[in-house]
Amino acid sequence: MTPAARVQSAIELIDAIIAAARDNGAAADTIIARWFAARRYAGSKDRAAVRDLVYRAIRAFGEPPQSGRAAFVGLAKHDAVLAAAFDGTGYGPPVIEPGEPAARPIAMPKWLGRQIDVAEHVALLERAPLDLRVNRLKTTREAMLAHWPHAEPIAALDGGLRLSASEAVERSEPYLDGLVEVQDAGSQLVVAACRAAPGMTVVDLCAGGGGKTLALASAMGGAGRLVACDTDRNRLSRLVPRAAKAGADVTVRLLDPNREDEALGDLIAQADVVLLDAPCTGTGTLRRNPEARWRLTPDRLARVMALQAHILELGAPLVRPGGALVYAVCSLIEGEGAGQVARFLTDNPLWRVEAPFEVGRAQGVGRMLTPAHDATDGFFVARLIAPC
Repeated sequence: MTPAARVQSAIELIDAIIAAARDNGAAADTIIARWFAARRYAGSKDRAAVRDLVYRAIRAFGEPPQSGRAAFVGLAKHDAVLAAAFDGTGYGPPVIEPGEPAARPIAMPKWLGRQIDVAEHVALLERAPLDLRVNRLKTTREAMLAHWPHAEPIAALDGGLRLSASEAVERSEPYLDGLVEVQDAGSQLVVAACRAAPGMTVVDLCAGGGGKTLALASAMGGAGRLVACDTDRNRLSRLVPRAAKAGADVTVRLLDPNREDEALGDLIAQADVVLLDAPCTGTGTLRRNPEARWRLTPDRLARVMALQAHILELGAPLVRPGGALVYAVCSLIEGEGAGQVARFLTDNPLWRVEAPFEVGRAQGVGRMLTPAHDATDGFFVARLIAPC
């Protein structure tokens, strides 16, 4: 592709991403993947360069720009790389290569910027690392280190490995055979906070596609009862083939949002651990999905927080006396994390608190993981113990 074609491709993609953000459509990475799947002529350097241009533009605008062209006109005023390639009236000659440093911290809508520590605004520009979780149902970390000798073991995790972000893991034999899963270290720490063990009854109440469910299965060593629940049929349907690939024994339960209590009645006071990886704003993943902030509004935050409170009320009765409730959100907004747990403890004063893990920083009664401090996605995690 010529330099002009790369810039034009980025403009078209930004147009599509703006429309998707407005209509609650596909995420940027999905749109980009689909776009290139229909354009096989684009080489790997072209794909990387266009992707870099797209994300450079996304990070520069706290609010969605009017169009892709408007985005690049505006960005060229502040970004030397883009100014050389696109001067507002035409295309310049330089070839734009991926990996150029971004000019400024990620731009935020004003209301959202006030919710997130300013130190994270710079960290959210960094490329997220590539973390793997070793599936202990099938292999060991030592065996995977032999396959990837350049991998870095993640000290706080028994089965965590960190690789170069450019590693083609999803085409590797261990990945295809279910020996490893791609999973951020923060997500793995959420599961570590559950302290799941063989023989336990464990409920993953907001299982989604099942990433944390499979990590729980690995920790349980194939022994015990693991129930994965969700109200989203499409997301939950992806768990079944993933579990088969991983060799995990999981009971999948689709919940009717209007009859959740009935569907969970047999689990009341039965679970040793209930994991509530609650729906949230996803601000902890803005390194990976920076356009997500274009979808957020104060009204949506309020709706999400109301749902989180409901899920806490739904999950708590499932925990047996002395069992654990682990509450987690992939968010950098305190109200979704520490604020929710504080409200729950005010309403349920007999529950006691345990530290979920030692890494990260204290926030309320839980721990906060952030890109700037921990090089993970942003997570709040709390571990609560039911009264005996």
